[in-house]
Amino acid sequence: MQNIILHDSAHTQDLWPLTATRPVGELRIGILTIREKWEKRWNAKVSYKTADYLQKKFPLTIEEDNFLIDASILPNEELNYLLTCLNTNQFISHESRFVAARLNRRQVESFFQVGGTITDNALELINCKRIQHLWEIFGFNDLELKNDYEILTKDKNSIALHASNQHFGTQLFIEDGAKIKASILNSETGPIYISKNAEIMEGAMIRGPFYLGENAQVKMGAKIYGATTIGPGCRVGGEINNSVFYANSNKAHDGFIGNAVIGEWCNIGADSNNSNLKNNYDTVKIWNYPTQRFIPTGSIFCGLMMGDHAKCGINTMFNTGTVVGVGANVFGDGFPRQFIPDFAWGGNSGFTTFKLDKFYETAKTVMLRRNQELNEFDRDILKHIYDTSAVNRSWEKSMN
Repeated sequence: MQNIILHDSAHTQDLWPLTATRPVGELRIGILTIREKWEKRWNAKVSYKTADYLQKKFPLTIEEDNFLIDASILPNEELNYLLTCLNTNQFISHESRFVAARLNRRQVESFFQVGGTITDNALELINCKRIQHLWEIFGFNDLELKNDYEILTKDKNSIALHASNQHFGTQLFIEDGAKIKASILNSETGPIYISKNAEIMEGAMIRGPFYLGENAQVKMGAKIYGATTIGPGCRVGGEINNSVFYANSNKAHDGFIGNAVIGEWCNIGADSNNSNLKNNYDTVKIWNYPTQRFIPTGSIFCGLMMGDHAKCGINTMFNTGTVVGVGANVFGDGFPRQFIPDFAWGGNSGFTTFKLDKFYETAKTVMLRRNQELNEFDRDILKHIYDTSAVNRSWEKSMN
């Protein structure tokens, strides 16, 4: 079995708050995470070289023969072929940036100690997609849903769709245990993949590309437009368009979420909405953690970016391109600011800090509802984020 190491680059913080709590390879784009894409294509064992505070939860494995790959790279057929052509200590590059290398144990250790360089014998990758910014997660979701669907359904048979449903198109795959009743599914616009023990309730209307993860649930009367990914254990309803939900998050009620990325263990209150298009149709800007400023996305469409364990109360209104940090709790009337720091507590009228002990209590309760626990690895990661993100909580400085 081939050993693959997904390496987080120096640009990882451009993907915060999503990569504050996970390596880049754990980002889900399409049906699969980046790690799972490599595992499926190579029947490989995959580990991570990531930030020190994440490494204990996501340990590194080095073998005698290793493929070291930039974790932000999405695999494709050209890259797969070039990897098979690599000799030991040979690199693949794209526009003078590192993509991958084949290295022995000593070379891997040296790479991490002194940093990688592109050698004269590097192979050049022509077609390359890197996840470098938050908005690319939903931006690449259409293509990745289609690619992942082809991989997962090859030589496999779907169970039959219940007769109470209407289906248009040919690309529908349903795993064992899934329940779908009295709904409308349109795969003419892209494939639809329904995972094991997932449920689509009566009256839901879904246009592909669409993925519903294991044990996830679409509520009655939901309206979902592709390309949308609903991760394992999520509960969603209302209107959703071109969005990615990570695992165990809830948007169970009416309200609109579009061109958005929602992390794990989030909860979006009833009738909450995000704007995904400015009234003047101008390019959307969103907060960038490394530069501590708003940067242009290059697109007129961008909605809500929400870190893990973030919550919002009922009737919350998020402006175009809002970034909500890890563990934040947002509530109140009016539009909150477009960057809400990690562990903020409040809304348009102002913020205090969601103290770590109180946050742990809430997170523990939420996770137990999915029969999971907040373990010591998670606590250590969240404490690190709490401590290092204090620089963004400006109200704390005024209180000192």
